[in-house]
Amino acid sequence: MRGHSVVTYETAERRRVELGGFLRARRARLNPEDCGMPGGGRRRTPGLRREEVALLAGVGVTWYTWLEQGREINASPQVLDAVARTLRLDPAERQHLYVLAEAVPVAAGTARCPMPAAITEIVASLDPLPAVVTNGRFDVLTRNDAYGDLFRDWHTAPCVQRNGLWCCLTEPTAREKFPQYEVETRYMVARLRSAYARYVGDPDWEEDIRRLSKLSSEFAALWALHEVADPETRTRTYCHPSAGPVTFTVSELGIPASPPARLFVYTPADDRTRQLLPLTRELTE
Repeated sequence: MRGHSVVTYETAERRRVELGGFLRARRARLNPEDCGMPGGGRRRTPGLRREEVALLAGVGVTWYTWLEQGREINASPQVLDAVARTLRLDPAERQHLYVLAEAVPVAAGTARCPMPAAITEIVASLDPLPAVVTNGRFDVLTRNDAYGDLFRDWHTAPCVQRNGLWCCLTEPTAREKFPQYEVETRYMVARLRSAYARYVGDPDWEEDIRRLSKLSSEFAALWALHEVADPETRTRTYCHPSAGPVTFTVSELGIPASPPARLFVYTPADDRTRQLLPLTRELTE
């Protein structure tokens, strides 16, 4: 059944492969000089060598090599802390490491669950502020009319996915309508990667990532970076066909009753946008 997964050998193995790729990507960012070690001349590949990471973290070279190779080994929180410090992981990256190494609980299902009526009512009541609830994959779970009106002309083709990230990556005019396109798309992919750590091996997630990677070379390149990010308040400008450029502060709020769901509220970031907000509404007779 779609939306339900069990922890199988294949899932665990896929998670270890993901962990290895993440560690290699983070290791490649650091030079020996960054860590107080001699450079050692020209290197075939950028970044620290495995044995250098092991030395700096105080772990065995074989153990760390096996960790990157996706072997089935135990990793204590203390050892993971040492690896995280050595690779200079930020809080989002550190949490990502722990989840992939199964040092924290992982999720077991990702169905697009219906929103509780109370949450839907709260989202509707935020009008005239645009608001939307998504899951970790950016599937749209519910939205209010203000959000629908704001982005009603976003697509030049019918929207099939009802997914914020897919909308950005597959809409041909996205860069024209979204001045911060490259920065925000990279951030969204990093957020997706953070959420993915809890769902490695889930059929829905794996199929979404496979299809999007095939459809968008841009996504495939960003996904290969293994970047992760925590929630943060963002400023986004959207070029609306009637109102022109409007700039919003986008606040993200968790929903304790449905942990995978996140509420995004668009608040005008300046007086101009606040005055122009009525022009974004769809007129009805």
